[in-house]
Amino acid sequence: MLTLASKLKRDDGLKGSRTAATASDSTRRVSVRDKLLVKDEGYYQGGKFQFETEVPDAYNMVPPKVKCLTKIWHPNITETGEICLSLLREHSIDGTGWAPTRTLKDVVWGLNSLFTDLLNFDDPLNIEAAEHHLRDKEDFRNKVDDYIKRYAR
Repeated sequence: MLTLASKLKRDDGLKGSRTAATASDSTRRVSVRDKLLVKDEGYYQGGKFQFETEVPDAYNMVPPKVKCLTKIWHPNITETGEICLSLLREHSIDGTGWAPTRTLKDVVWGLNSLFTDLLNFDDPLNIEAAEHHLRDKEDFRNKVDDYIKRYAR
């Protein structure tokens, strides 16, 4: 189901052939890039979405920064890759934000849930996509399918 989840298990979350460490303004970050394969259900079935995860030195006290590198039509992910997911927030009103006990595997499962059970049309980051869904579900599905064909194969 998830190639990144198995990679993190193998590589202990930070080591591996696709992991690169870089120095930037005295903050060393580890960047993990891999594809998240979506299950065969829901709006995003069959799509392959690539994410970039930057793990800062202060990890596990602060959350990693995650960006979707694949263009997508989604209420919780902007077309530029910003992601709205509670567990990626350092401070969250609902109490589900980042905690030092969370791991990169939790991030992977959280990202996966954005494609299945956590589609949020009530409090979206991509307001245009959420309004599109409310206005015309069939046309929303068609646009999602078009994005998958064009960007996520």
